[in-house]
Amino acid sequence: MCIFAANMENIRNFCVIAHIDHGKSTLSDRLLDLTQSINERDKKEQVMDSMDLERERGITIKSHAIQMYYDRPSDGKRYILNMIDTPGHVDFSYEVSRSIAACEGALLLVDATQGIQAQTISNLYLAIDHNLEIIPVLNKIDMDAANIDEVADQIIDLIGCKPSDIIKASGKTGEGVPQILEHIVERIPAPKGHSHAPLQALIFDSVFNSFRGVIAYFRVFNGEVKKNDLVRFVNTGKEYNADEVGILQLHQIPKNVISAGDVGYIITGIKDSKEIKVGDTITHVVNPCQQAIKGFEEVKPMVFAGIFPMDNEDFEDLRDSLEKLQLNDASLVFEPESSNALGFGFRCGFLGMLHLEIVQERLSREFDQDVITTVPNVSYFAYTTAGQKLTIHTPNDLPEANYLEKVEEPYILAQIITKPDYIGAIMNLCLEKRGILVSQDYLTETRVEMSYHLPLAEIVFDFYDKLKSISRGYASFDYSPLDYRESDLIKMDILLNGERVDAFSSLIHRNKAQSFGRRMCAKLKDLLPRQQFVIAIQASIGQKIIARETISALRKDVTAKCYGGDITRKRKLLEKQKKGKKKMRQFGSVQVPQSAFIQVLKLDD
Repeated sequence: MCIFAANMENIRNFCVIAHIDHGKSTLSDRLLDLTQSINERDKKEQVMDSMDLERERGITIKSHAIQMYYDRPSDGKRYILNMIDTPGHVDFSYEVSRSIAACEGALLLVDATQGIQAQTISNLYLAIDHNLEIIPVLNKIDMDAANIDEVADQIIDLIGCKPSDIIKASGKTGEGVPQILEHIVERIPAPKGHSHAPLQALIFDSVFNSFRGVIAYFRVFNGEVKKNDLVRFVNTGKEYNADEVGILQLHQIPKNVISAGDVGYIITGIKDSKEIKVGDTITHVVNPCQQAIKGFEEVKPMVFAGIFPMDNEDFEDLRDSLEKLQLNDASLVFEPESSNALGFGFRCGFLGMLHLEIVQERLSREFDQDVITTVPNVSYFAYTTAGQKLTIHTPNDLPEANYLEKVEEPYILAQIITKPDYIGAIMNLCLEKRGILVSQDYLTETRVEMSYHLPLAEIVFDFYDKLKSISRGYASFDYSPLDYRESDLIKMDILLNGERVDAFSSLIHRNKAQSFGRRMCAKLKDLLPRQQFVIAIQASIGQKIIARETISALRKDVTAKCYGGDITRKRKLLEKQKKGKKKMRQFGSVQVPQSAFIQVLKLDD
């Protein structure tokens, strides 16, 4: 493949934004085919989805950057197209924001069979805020269920474009893909910047290579970076030598210089993951830029859970694995914590439940780590009677009730788009989750948008799954953080024979505590193995027991050796056994199997 140097007029940087399963990865394959960016040997379905997890689930988890060359027939010029594929699930909206900040244009991809979804609207607003040129693409027009005219009208209502602006395409057959390439070159503006100005480059992603260390992906806004340049990362203040710079195609291709407007990678030999910060600005040590590039925010985890190794000896290995995983996933945050039941582990912050599930899977597959995950929760603000404001990440951080004045929990603005047939069922679900209806608007005769204020703690557990179930998959969901509001939250503990198990503690609304406690006790009764003594499983709020289940003792037949004689012989043996069981219950400890910590999360199974 020919590699050439182009001026900025021939460069186009764009991303693909859409809802989950609207055909982003498939369309990306056709673009790579048409620009001959991939040879026959490397061809496979969803080539941009490099992880096995992405292929199995049919979702994009990580953003991917790739450079293509397009020889335009109309003017005979060759153009460099830098495409960044983005995730579509609500949990990975941070990945989308990183991609958008590094581009000048976006393909707005809408499935002709499903129409505009909540995440599509969310990503579109994000792109408009960054002043990106929007190119609407109607995908999957080859399918029998495609409703082309109606969905085209939805796009026109949403962005106010002309019918002729919408490209009708199929990622499967390749129809309309040449027009997409023409529109990218024609409508997306070339990058602005000066290659002779001080270096100003934005890191939008990073990966870890066990041989070469951290590899940072960046977009150059001003200046140029050459091999062996001495560079500085503005936020961390660290200085490094650029051992290698290059462009991102299907494989990394080294170059001597990366100039303004282009996208590339830099290898500096960094081994410590904390020294690379996604969103940081790269500049030269000599003649640095005056200010860092704006537009990237610190990641804000929405859900917290404890991750502990199966064996405490694996604690350091788990730390190394999380640090390496954090390089590929900037949204993951973690800090050490300890538990009486589980030993040493980490308190981790995630964007949502799917994000938590993906991290668990990746720890297992990529790093061979067997872990236990505690009950997920969110962070709260607690105000004490002494006037202190505390941030509560775990139920055990909550002060005692007599020192507590109030607790505030985070609320979100939830947007749900669905068919009118399912409005009643969705309203009942939101009411059950303590939701407040804000607005209800009909986008078309067959699509309605509902906005709710919901407590974040109510949606992190199973809200998304239940929503998909009651709407038969016809509801889409997106949310954004709102504020913190005072709530009647209490700490519920689980006791096993009077001993508190901190891994099962949870913060819950008072109205739901009793039913939740009963479900927890019933689930643990099924999960815990029987012992030689009676086990009492109790849910408590402070000193008050609100639910209880009892696991009866295993009974050894101590009278089996008595073949006859006086009945008092048997009675003596039974009385002796009874005393022994009472003593055993007093001194015996309940061993909670590792599987119980995992299975107790699935209360509704």
